[in-house]
Amino acid sequence: MELTAKQLAKLLKGTVDGDPEAKITSFAKIEHGKPGKLCFFANPKYEQYVYTCKASILLVNKDFEPKQPVSCTMVRVENSYTAVAELLKYAATAKRTSGRHRGFRSTWFLTTKFGKSVYLGSHSYVGHHAKVGDYTKIFENVYVGDDTVIGDHCLIYPGVVIYPGMKIGNNVIIHANAVIGSDGFGNAPQPDGTWEKIEHLGNVIIGDNVEIGAGTTIDRSEMESTIIGNGVKIDNLCQIGHNVQIGDNTVMAAQTGIAGSAKIGKNCIIAGQVGIAGHITIADHTTIGAQCGVIGNVKQEGQVLLGSPSMPMRQYLRSYAVFKKNGE
Repeated sequence: MELTAKQLAKLLKGTVDGDPEAKITSFAKIEHGKPGKLCFFANPKYEQYVYTCKASILLVNKDFEPKQPVSCTMVRVENSYTAVAELLKYAATAKRTSGRHRGFRSTWFLTTKFGKSVYLGSHSYVGHHAKVGDYTKIFENVYVGDDTVIGDHCLIYPGVVIYPGMKIGNNVIIHANAVIGSDGFGNAPQPDGTWEKIEHLGNVIIGDNVEIGAGTTIDRSEMESTIIGNGVKIDNLCQIGHNVQIGDNTVMAAQTGIAGSAKIGKNCIIAGQVGIAGHITIADHTTIGAQCGVIGNVKQEGQVLLGSPSMPMRQYLRSYAVFKKNGE
């Protein structure tokens, strides 16, 4: 990627303060800025680096007033943090493999349907009656089972396994080695103390604009569907049990586990290593702190939960003060 300050300003709807022909080819943190690099300044605690940064271009908020001379060409935008996120997305899109391609020893069938400009990496498999939407990229060593539907503009990274019959929306990103549609952990106890496996014949439905992290597993339901809503963002190494429902725009950090048939509301924030019991409901706009254990329904919207078992934040902080005092 090579862009001038003038081009960046046009792309980001900003203005140039300095040399409009200043050129960048890559990104760097503001404290590591060097010629040819693009940096950004958004957090006031990093202002000291604005005056020592040697990057060719620095993205700043349009209302930033420097207290000392700045050697970088500044591109002023409405929100520098949002702008750099858009620019990273632009650069990543430019780098991705594009155009119609069927990789070496990839496998598909006469009943497989591909949209426009689909990329299929080497040693990947797309099953009978599967459908892959326009401009979707399926990278190397991916398995896509029979009757699976994948939407437009998706990115399926190497090593992903998508079981038969899954439904994946548009603009979905699935990172390496994620597994979509494995059987849920369903076993029926028998009189002799053994366990009888319960077959899972349902599927997983993933909405639009979802991102699923590396090594995450999402189990298929027994009879109906495990549902991941639109705009959901799931980090690496998460476990989503069978028949779980996750509402739109909920985000989930790494190593979270959700047991079967739990229902998570919309716009929730779930921090790392959270455990959520099965068959419970969590209200919209709930925030769950790291390592929480949620064992009961959360009925009130907008709560912040801490602790294990989890409780509302104020109650937890009062309880923690007692724990700490008794431990001294």
